[in-house]
Amino acid sequence: MPSTPIKLAIVGGRRGAAFNRAVKILEDKVKIVAICDISEEVLKNWKTNIPDIQTFKNYDEMLEKSDCDAVFIATPMFLHAEQSIKAMKFGKHVLSEVIAATTLDECWRLVETVEDTKMTYMLAENYCYMRSNMMILNMVRRGVFGEPIYAEGGYIHDCRNLMFYPNGELTWRGELSRNFPGNTYPTHSLGPIAQWLHVNRESGDRLLHMATFMTKPASASVYVKRRFGESHPGAKRDFWKRGDSAVTLIQTEREVLIVLRVDYHSPRPHNMTHYLLQGTSASYLSPRHDKEDPLIWIEGRSPGQSPPESAPAEWESLWNYAEEYEHPLWREWGEVARKTGHGGGDFFVIKDFVDSILQKREPPINVYDAATWSSIMPLSIESIKKGNIPVEIPDFRKR
Repeated sequence: MPSTPIKLAIVGGRRGAAFNRAVKILEDKVKIVAICDISEEVLKNWKTNIPDIQTFKNYDEMLEKSDCDAVFIATPMFLHAEQSIKAMKFGKHVLSEVIAATTLDECWRLVETVEDTKMTYMLAENYCYMRSNMMILNMVRRGVFGEPIYAEGGYIHDCRNLMFYPNGELTWRGELSRNFPGNTYPTHSLGPIAQWLHVNRESGDRLLHMATFMTKPASASVYVKRRFGESHPGAKRDFWKRGDSAVTLIQTEREVLIVLRVDYHSPRPHNMTHYLLQGTSASYLSPRHDKEDPLIWIEGRSPGQSPPESAPAEWESLWNYAEEYEHPLWREWGEVARKTGHGGGDFFVIKDFVDSILQKREPPINVYDAATWSSIMPLSIESIKKGNIPVEIPDFRKR
């Protein structure tokens, strides 16, 4: 039986530190008791902020010696699946950063481990919890969009500076672009859309098959030349297997078409939220930047008609409907959530994870979601290698 508050250990202290504020808000439900990181400096900073915290450099030692109830995996993504599996086999609940797994084998083993151990596993996909995405979810559930027919999601963020250490060696993000062609970071884009479509839920939709297309790798080498010079191996285009942009097309069982784009090489302002949802009675466009509102058009409520009769259809701000359609979680917790990272998402992932443990209920982003959304990475690599052909998306609920 878990303690109250839940004793939480964090693996990966740099990223994990961003959640400290959220944990403090929920201190009656969760307490950080241990931190694991390979950096002495990171461990020292945690010890300064939380003097009684247990610190570890070795993950296995932390699992053996810490009295934690749950583990938050915030390490480089190639480690997520193995560390999650090991923690659950140690009897620890797991909250994992994205993506959950990088191979289909890891996806299946994650599912198997959750089913066998009965531990709580949740994916910390904070983009699902952004205010606009949750408001659209509420509107879909209440029938505003009619029947969804098309959706887009994009993660468009120039991360080239995060691909290198100061000496020019590759970080895990750099290794990702060096070695893997395809849609290698899909869950920010897909997660909210999958929730809008009730994917993997009773009477909901299912992702059937997908194909991925990719541009040439042009911008990474330009950045390397400017920062590290012509002699750096990354200054050559053929050093990089991943192109600047990758686009994945997904067909669902209910014949909804989903388009996902990932681009973290191209020089441009950060587009944190790129989403579109088209239904038979409403249409949604996310803002292109932080100086714009999200836009909505609802048939019979928004200005004009489509097709135009007496007046053409006109977009209006999504926030015009906040009083009526604000998601209940944001209505209750929005003021405190805004004080945390990723548009409030960092707060809500902690809250939902802890509540799922304490209330012994299925987390809102469960292992089947984690496996399905994360599988887009290895499947996109397969699609590209086979000439951009469609490949089947497994139903991870059936093993």
